[in-house]
Amino acid sequence: MENFYLFVLMCIFLIILPGPDTAITTKNTVTVGKIGGLKTALGTCCALLIHTSAAVLGLSAIIVKSALLFSVFKYVGAVYLIYLGVKTLWSLKKKEEAASVKVMTKSQFVNTSCFKQGFLTNILNPKVAVFFLTFLPQFVDSGINTFLPFLIMGITYTVLTAVWFLLYVYLINQISAFMKKPKTQNIIEGITGTILIGFGIKLALEKTHN
Repeated sequence: MENFYLFVLMCIFLIILPGPDTAITTKNTVTVGKIGGLKTALGTCCALLIHTSAAVLGLSAIIVKSALLFSVFKYVGAVYLIYLGVKTLWSLKKKEEAASVKVMTKSQFVNTSCFKQGFLTNILNPKVAVFFLTFLPQFVDSGINTFLPFLIMGITYTVLTAVWFLLYVYLINQISAFMKKPKTQNIIEGITGTILIGFGIKLALEKTHN
């Protein structure tokens, strides 16, 4: 493996760039609480471990090279992101109708779905598979078996992602007094819903990689 420290530095820059995972984590931390944000981050990291395994076993290469499989993952992922975005925006219109008991029940349900949202948002994004297959080989010596280097780098990327989201959720939770004001929540959910729909449309228009 070459330039491992450079790999770590590049990972940090890539991880902190806002994306669908960050949008979902922000929304769930604000609306559900710290536990919701952590469960979302855990779902994301579990999906990254699966992407790592796929890259190590060569499955990601098959998905990326197959126009059909890439398109299937792309459109399913796009539809899911758009669904989450529309659901988030729609919830803004329904808030005033919820009674206090209903809100508690809804919070418990949302809390259990946070992991699923984080997991599906990441696992259904074929761009993550493309990232692993185009980014990781740049730090591997040519002509050697890629199994162990890919495994180490994939786990490293997942651990760095987990650390970042732990810090991010903690930060959001620390300013929760401001973040959880009804007006602030409405703004955040509105922005998040719009961003998710935008990411979904962008993913749907992504060209197939051959």
